[in-house]
Amino acid sequence: MHFNHYGGEAARLAADLANLTEPPGPSELEPLLAAHGITRRVLTVGQAKEVWEWSRRLAACFGSQELDRRCQAVNALLADSSSRPCISLHDGSPHLHYSTADADAAAHMRAVTAAGLAYVVCFADAGRLGRCARQGCGLAFVDTSRNGRRTYCSVRCANNDAVARHRGRHRGEARPTTQNT
Repeated sequence: MHFNHYGGEAARLAADLANLTEPPGPSELEPLLAAHGITRRVLTVGQAKEVWEWSRRLAACFGSQELDRRCQAVNALLADSSSRPCISLHDGSPHLHYSTADADAAAHMRAVTAAGLAYVVCFADAGRLGRCARQGCGLAFVDTSRNGRRTYCSVRCANNDAVARHRGRHRGEARPTTQNT
């Protein structure tokens, strides 16, 4: 499935932020924001703390849950993102920006990720905001597969889970022996 920049890439940024396991410093966030095409990515220590707090709220939007609950979580993010969408012509063609040019990096990131999650819920499928099914993983991901049935965050987790299931089925069974004749 193909998403536009604000839908897919912003939602994938939301997933990566939701997967943070400890508060990041500004220097740890800058490459992550750059990888997702965020141009305003220089953060202060205070803004990095804001991003960490926001990431905990983003985490609540991923995984199996009722549509109503997910929409409430995304709506709360939209309400608190202080987003003021505007049309920009900076590259010659009109397109929508979800924060104003004078917004700081943290405010811009909040607006973009909230809008990205809303885009996926409204225009793709809310179930595409998943959590990895491999026991012990649980990473958030955005399912961009064609059929929307992805259950693992990566091919590696899918393969590891398949191997674990295979070994579990064959545990305790006697191994066939070969006879030398």
